[in-house]
Amino acid sequence: MPVQPSPQALRPAAPPSTALRTVVELTGARPSGDLADLAVTGIEQRSNAVRPGDLFAGLAGARAHGARFAAAAVEQGAVAVLTDPAGADLIGALDVPVLVHDDPRAVLGELSAAIYGNPSQRLQVLGITGTSGKTTTSYLVEAGLAAAGRQTALIGTIETRIGGRRVPSALTTPEAPQLHAMFALMVEQGVQVVVMEVSSHALALGRVDGVRFAVGAFTNLSQDHLDFHADFEDYFAAKRRLFEPESPVAAQQCVVCVDDAWGRRLAREVGGRAPVVTVATAASPTGEAAPDWLALGASADGGEQTFTAARQDARIPVRLRLPGSYNIANGLLAVAVCEAAGVAAETAAAALGHVDVPGRMQRVDRGQDFLAVVDYAHKPAAVESVIATLREYIKGSGGRLAVVVGAGGDRDAGKRPLMGATAARGADLLIITDDNPRSEDPAVIRDAIRGGALGIAEAERGEVVEIGDRAAAITAAVDWARPGDVVLVAGKGHETGQEIAGVKYPFDDREVLAEALSRKMKDLTVS
Repeated sequence: MPVQPSPQALRPAAPPSTALRTVVELTGARPSGDLADLAVTGIEQRSNAVRPGDLFAGLAGARAHGARFAAAAVEQGAVAVLTDPAGADLIGALDVPVLVHDDPRAVLGELSAAIYGNPSQRLQVLGITGTSGKTTTSYLVEAGLAAAGRQTALIGTIETRIGGRRVPSALTTPEAPQLHAMFALMVEQGVQVVVMEVSSHALALGRVDGVRFAVGAFTNLSQDHLDFHADFEDYFAAKRRLFEPESPVAAQQCVVCVDDAWGRRLAREVGGRAPVVTVATAASPTGEAAPDWLALGASADGGEQTFTAARQDARIPVRLRLPGSYNIANGLLAVAVCEAAGVAAETAAAALGHVDVPGRMQRVDRGQDFLAVVDYAHKPAAVESVIATLREYIKGSGGRLAVVVGAGGDRDAGKRPLMGATAARGADLLIITDDNPRSEDPAVIRDAIRGGALGIAEAERGEVVEIGDRAAAITAAVDWARPGDVVLVAGKGHETGQEIAGVKYPFDDREVLAEALSRKMKDLTVS
C-alpha cells in the first residue's frame, strides 16, 4: 500500500515514554499479542503521519475504517495499534500488539494527554466557542495577553502559531492526538498561555477531551452545522460542554456574551454552579440580570470604532481597527477573557487597537474609489451582520452594495436559502457563486441560494445574478462598482483554496479581488 507524504506535524522534540501496559491500564483496552517491555512516545490516527514509537489509533470514519491503514502505520514505525472490535477484524495479522476497545474515540483524548505528559495542565488554556466571532476574539485575546508580557500560542481556524512559527489549520480544533502533541511542544518552547478556538464538532467528538481549560468563553449561537447536529438544542448542548461543571472539559472560569438568548440561557443555567462573568453590548432585557461588563458609547470613524468597557468599578476606553457592531461584542469579550486570565483589563484593552484579523472584514485596496472587502461570513447571521456594517458605511452617501456569496457543499443545506434571502435583502446587487462545492453539484447549491433570494419580494431586494465561476463573479462585482460603492466578497475569508469534486484548487478571494481591482484601475488609466 503506497504511503502518502506525511502532513506537517507539531510535536515535542523530547516526548515522554509511556509503557504499553500503562496504556492498557488507562484505557481498559483488551490487548492481543505480547506487550513485553514496549513503550510508546506518541499517538496518531493518521497513518501517513505516524512516527517510530507511536501508538496508531485505527478509528471508524465516515468513509473508511482507520484500521484498514494499520499495516501502513506499522511500516511507518507504529509499535502498537488501538482500535475497536470491527477494526480488529479488519487488521488481520500484525507483528505488533493490537489493543481492542469498544469505543476507542471515547478514550482517545485522555489517552493522548497522558502519552504527552498531560501538557495542558502546565499551560493556561483559554477556549473560545460560539457560532461567529471565535477567530476574531482569539486574535484580540492573544494581543491582550502579549501586551502583558505573556508567552502565547494560538490555535484556530486560520492558523496554529507557536513562538512565531505559523502552520495553516485544517480544522478549527485539531484532533486530540495532534492537539496534545502541540501542547507538549508549547511547554517545551516556554509558552505560558494558549488561546484556542473550540468548535462544536470538537466538543461533540471528544477532540478536546483531556484538555484542562482555565477559561472558557462563549460568543453567540446562530444557524450553522445543522448537518452535523440534530437541531439547535443539540448544537447548544455541544457548546455547553465547555461550561457545564459536570463536563470533563469544563473551564474553571466562564465568560459569556449575553447579547443573544442562547448566551443568556447559558449564563442562567451554569451560573451559581460555576464562576461566570457576563458581557453585553446593550442593557439586559427585562427580567434578566445586568451584565458584569457593558459596552458604552460605541462610535465609528471610517474603519475604526471606539467604545468604553464599563463595569461597576471601571470605565476603560477601547479602540478597534475592526468595523461592525459585532466586533464591539468580540472586543468586550476579549477584555473580560484577558482579565479572567490574570491580565489587567486596561493593559489588554490598550492592545486591541493594533489587531487585524486575516479574512475578517479585510480591506483590499488597489487605489480604487470604492471600498472592497473580503470576509469569512458564511452563515446567515454573520452575512446579515457584515451587510449591516457596510450599509452603515455608505448610509447617506448614495453608495451601493454588491455582495458576492455562495455556500459550502456537504454542509448544512438548510442555511442556503437563508443565506440567499439575507444577502438579497441587504444588497443592491447579489451575485450568487460557488464557495467550496466539495462533492456536491455546484448548480444545486446555487439554486437553493437563489430560491431564498427570489423568495424576497422584488421591492425589498436588489438585483440577483448567478455566476458560478467565483473569479468571474468577483470581477463582475468590481466592474459594477462606481465611486462610493462597496463590494463584499463573503464566505471564504482567509482560505487559500477552493474544493471542487474532491480536489482543492488554489484560490484566495483576497488575491482574486486584488487582481480584478488592478485590472479595473489599469483600464481606467488607459481610457
